[in-house]
Amino acid sequence: MSKRIRIYTKVTPEELDRIREKMSEMEIQNRSAYLRKMALDGYCVNMDFSDIKEMVSLLRRCSNNLNQYTKKANETGSIYEEDLRDLKSRLDEIWESAKEIMARLATIQ
Repeated sequence: MSKRIRIYTKVTPEELDRIREKMSEMEIQNRSAYLRKMALDGYCVNMDFSDIKEMVSLLRRCSNNLNQYTKKANETGSIYEEDLRDLKSRLDEIWESAKEIMARLATIQ
C-alpha cells in the first residue's frame, strides 16, 4: 500500500453543512472519499441502477424458466408450444429493457 499523506483544510460551519448536504444527495457516506473525488475530478456522478437491477431480475427468471423447460423436455421428450411462447415473450421484454438502458447510457456526457 502506498504511503498516505494527510491534507488539512478549514471550512465554515455553513460550508460543512453544504458538504454534508451534497454527500447526502449523492448517497456518499465517506467524507474523505467524497472530498478526494471532488478535488481530483471536480464532480461525482450518482447513477441509478434500478433499471439494470430489474433487467437482471428478468434474466434470472427467464434463466430459471429455461432450466425448467429443458428439464421437462429431457423428462418427457417434448416441450409445449405455450412454454416456448412464454419464454420468447420474456426474452423480448429483457431485450427491450436492455435497449432502453443502452439508449439512456449513450446520452451520458
